Amino acid sequence: MKTLTILAAASVLALSAGAASAQGWMSINQRQASLDSRIDAGVRSGDLTRQEALTLRSDFRAVARLETTYRRDGLSTWERTDLDRRFDALSNRIRFERHDRDDRRGDGWMNINQRQANLDRRIDQGVRTGKITRA
Repeated sequence: MKTLTILAAASVLALSAGAASAQGWMSINQRQASLDSRIDAGVRSGDLTRQEALTLRSDFRAVARLETTYRRDGLSTWERTDLDRRFDALSNRIRFERHDRDDRRGDGWMNINQRQANLDRRIDQGVRTGKITRA
């Protein structure tokens, strides 16, 4: 009887551990959508420079192409593990790039007066080149 109780307790623990680890797992499509939205958010917030976003998107597309290649004959366990590792690396790079204090403008922080002067200069340049007309 004691053996049966221990066996039952062990199986309950094994099942609950499996369920807990499954909750943290995301499908490949969910991971791709999450990474893509994190890159978009980084661009919108200014946390990613244009070049950083272009590089991250290029790396993202490379992993997506690799996934397509792997799926042609069905994903093996090794291929799924390889994709997970590559997505983890890309996720870490996104996190690093979004927090490395580079900004989208490339010239550091600007106060409101600097922004206004920069905008005026760009408008004047547009009028001179004919890309902007006076109303």
